[in-house]
Amino acid sequence: MLQIAKFDLGYLWVKRIVAIFGVIVTAGAAIATGAMLIHGHPAYIVLLAASLVISSAVAVRSWSLLAPRKPVYRGHRVVQAVLIALSSLMIAAVAWLVPQSAEAPALAAMKSDRIVTVTEDATEIVMRPTGVESPVGVFFQPGTRVDARAYSAILRPLVESGHLMVIAKQPLGVAFLSTGAFAAARAAHHPVNRWVVGGHSLGGLVAATDAETFAGTARDPVVGLLLFASYPATNMAQVNVAVLSISGSNDGLSTPAKIAAAKPALPAAARYLVVEGGVHAFFGDYGRQDGDGKPAISHEQARTQIAAESVAFVNGIGG
Repeated sequence: MLQIAKFDLGYLWVKRIVAIFGVIVTAGAAIATGAMLIHGHPAYIVLLAASLVISSAVAVRSWSLLAPRKPVYRGHRVVQAVLIALSSLMIAAVAWLVPQSAEAPALAAMKSDRIVTVTEDATEIVMRPTGVESPVGVFFQPGTRVDARAYSAILRPLVESGHLMVIAKQPLGVAFLSTGAFAAARAAHHPVNRWVVGGHSLGGLVAATDAETFAGTARDPVVGLLLFASYPATNMAQVNVAVLSISGSNDGLSTPAKIAAAKPALPAAARYLVVEGGVHAFFGDYGRQDGDGKPAISHEQARTQIAAESVAFVNGIGG
């Protein structure tokens, strides 16, 4: 009986440690997220709140219990083990999903002026020209765990040239959880009647899927695909869309080799631009990124080049 009691006491201490760790990690994640708690998709706030409530409740309860004096049934131990494992996964997700927040150039571009009006809600950022608006709009999917606002500086020139810009706020910062966002935006924003979809990294993969889905529609079709350090997951060589792929020569994530290997999956007329010295994180303003390469060009130079080529591409589709 003594050995069983020690075994069950071990379970109790594991619960206590996991619960306390959960409270600490959740609080740290909330602090690290900062303004993104307000400006990001609410799904992450819900996850943080759930993690904090569960971890706090388990911590209080486990510390209020005395050491077990009687053996716990085997089935109860299995349930405890499963709950501890699930709690650990939730805590790990909370830590991993902390987003990379937008930095100064992007935050400055989020301000409305006489040329561009910027609004945002829980699921998207809308940048609209105050003057004549082109019937060609642009819908953009951010990269994984990147603040949607981080792309405002590099995309704002498109708005200044007359195009409506919608930037998705992805649930938990994951593009795969935002696959229906373009369909919703397409139905909501008029007088746009043609669309260019685009995205950075994993966001570009989702944008490519949207291009395949909506390129042939009779109403509000996708007519262009703008890829920032990205490539499609499927073969869309026969899809009737204009494509511009912009990548960085020093990108450590979407490497030049990966971009080259994906060329057969894009239409033969697709255009490719390589920003010499550019890296993965230069397609937004959110700081350095783990696994990225070393830049050989300034961020401002890269941003200017990417923005100018994007404007020329979208303007070339016609308005």
